[in-house]
Parts: sequence; C-alpha cells; structure tokens
Amino acid sequence: MTQHTEPAPECPRPEFSRMVNADTVQRGEMVQTIEPTEAERVALARRLELEAIGSLTATVRLRRVRGTMIRVSGTLEAEVVQTCVVSLEPVPAHVSETFEAVFAPEDLVPDDLDEIDIDPDAPDEDIPEPMHNNRIDIGELTAQYLSLGLDPYPRAAGIEFETIDEAEAEEEEVPEQRPNPFEALRQLKKPN
Repeated sequence: MTQHTEPAPECPRPEFSRMVNADTVQRGEMVQTIEPTEAERVALARRLELEAIGSLTATVRLRRVRGTMIRVSGTLEAEVVQTCVVSLEPVPAHVSETFEAVFAPEDLVPDDLDEIDIDPDAPDEDIPEPMHNNRIDIGELTAQYLSLGLDPYPRAAGIEFETIDEAEAEEEEVPEQRPNPFEALRQLKKPN
C-alpha cells in the first residue's frame, strides 16, 4: 500500500519583499534604498491593520561579518493612518525607526534556541536569524520594524480615555448590607 503525503504548504510571500543574495554582500558596506509599490503598501496596510500607508522608505546597509554572516542595519520613515482605539476615527502618524539584525546560513542557526548558550544581557541582534536559500528579505525586515514602530493605542486629537474616580469606584464596590438572619429572632423575643 502506497502512502500519499501532501507537500508542505508554502509560506505566503510577504506583501513587501526585496531579496538580497548573500553572495553579493562583501566586507564593504552595500546600501539599498527600498520603497513598496502602491499595491504593496495596500497589502501591507491590511496585514498591519492600518487604514493606509501613504509612504514607506527604508535605507538598508548590509555588511559581511565573521565570514558567513551578514549584518543588516537600516532606518525607515513612513506616513501611516491608524484607527483611534476610542472613536475609530483615522489617526495620521509618522513612524521613524532604526533597526539592526544579523543573518547566518540556516545550518549555523540551531532550530531550538535552547541549544544556544545565550547571554541574557546580550542584545537580541546578536542572535542570528537564518538566511533562507542564502537570501535575506530586507523588505520583510523593514515591514516587521514598521510594525514595531506603530503606536499600539492610537488616539485621535482631543480624545482621552475616560478615567474612573477611585473614590467613586470604591463606593460602587461596597456590597449591599444583608439583613442579619438573627434580627428576625430578636424581634420575636422582644415583648410587645
């Protein structure tokens, strides 16, 4: 009896993908400026739950380190429109982020990070990310850092969260006085 196995599903292609072949990166710095197309901005806005991405530009620097690893650093600037968490109105915002990461060939990055002796005080960028097919997607890296740079609780101008006065809250939390079950007995015992 032959066993039929389904091929593993492919990961969807990122909305904003700009691949760099690691072989093209030398010890000298390689600089690329990248911008998504209008269709890529629309798709990325949908993924990041934004109303719109008006513009997104990243300047990315790549440099070979330790022989087979690539250090990627960059800056990004974006004009986005988020949704107010209180009123659901559009909230325009400017995002400016810097980022850095180290990439290594897949065979040099353990599958389980527990296998790596990690210094808890070491910055995250010292833990290498795997290169897939010897390539680095600097567009997806930019999209991830754009996501991290967004305000998690955007509010329209003049909109504030309602706060509850602590004294009022305590008054509301006071439980009702329950009648004493022995009070009825006491009333029966009293002479008229």
